[in-house]
Amino acid sequence: MKKSVTILILIVIAITFGGSMYYLYQKNAQDPIVYKTEQPTKQNIIKKTVATGSILPLEEVLIKPNISGVIEEIFVEGGDYVKSGDLLARIKVVPNLNALNEARNSIDEVKIGLDDQRRNYDRQNSLFDKGVISKVDLERAQVAYDQAKQAYGAANRRYDIVKTGTTKGYGNASNTMIRATVSGMVLEVPVEVGNQVIESNNFNEGTTIAAIADVEKMIFEGKVDESEVGKITEDLPLEITVGAFEDKVFEAVLDYIAPKGNEENGAIQFEIKGTLKKQDSVFIRAGLSANASIILGRADSILAIKEALLQFDSKTKKPFVEIENGNQKFERKDIELGISDGIFVEVKSGIGRDDKIKVWNEVKPDEFAN
Repeated sequence: MKKSVTILILIVIAITFGGSMYYLYQKNAQDPIVYKTEQPTKQNIIKKTVATGSILPLEEVLIKPNISGVIEEIFVEGGDYVKSGDLLARIKVVPNLNALNEARNSIDEVKIGLDDQRRNYDRQNSLFDKGVISKVDLERAQVAYDQAKQAYGAANRRYDIVKTGTTKGYGNASNTMIRATVSGMVLEVPVEVGNQVIESNNFNEGTTIAAIADVEKMIFEGKVDESEVGKITEDLPLEITVGAFEDKVFEAVLDYIAPKGNEENGAIQFEIKGTLKKQDSVFIRAGLSANASIILGRADSILAIKEALLQFDSKTKKPFVEIENGNQKFERKDIELGISDGIFVEVKSGIGRDDKIKVWNEVKPDEFAN
């Protein structure tokens, strides 16, 4: 019995020893891990965030009529340059019957008063010739008669304005003649001949006859997410790219950041505006969609490494890299980082231009497919 147990123990020991030897043989037979290395490079790093929006005029003026009616003639079209005072359109007035009737009644009432003052003046003039009244009384009658004539003329002019939109002696002041109030380019004329238009007043903003703007002063207007708005400040430089102009970048300056955000599709968006620098060679049309790269920071010709080469201490969370100091032998080097664009990061201190850095988390091509 004891002999059988001893044999069994010896067999187990032999199997265990054989397995260990086989494992060590297989381990030694595997190729050792060979780490690649990369060296720091000189880079221009730009840290930026992107906002989407469109190109718009800095000031766009909407021309509206001061009288309701129907468009009789249009003298301009989109793209025309106009000066302040230039004629844009003419309106044919369609009189309001109630206003026309009131104006007509006003003429009749004033006419009655005028006839009464004429008779009184004739009477006073006759009495003055006979020496019955003084010259002062005659002059009073003359003033009352003149005032009545003036009121009658005003009532007739008011009737003409209600009926036709203008009256004799007013020339270019006619309400039916729609003129430009500023100089610039006509962006659009949203009405056509025959369209009815409504006057601009305290109760109605009126119908737009034309939109005019100075296209030499354009701005970018867009929105940024709440997660980005804390990173930007006014006066930061912008790089504007417009889909209509390939490989063309327009410079601008951030002028405005909205103090209040608005919810859009479940996210809070903040409006921003930036003034474009004057363009002499390219005409940028209003309304073009654009993207603005907001430059948060920039560093030119600095020592940089790929962010994938960085490692971080598990306790202090400080960055470090491993530098080759022999054949596949590496030592840790703590480094100080600067600006980053998400791919490259500036190295302020800790390593030199000729150091070889261990690639410890190399990304394989098939990992991009996942």
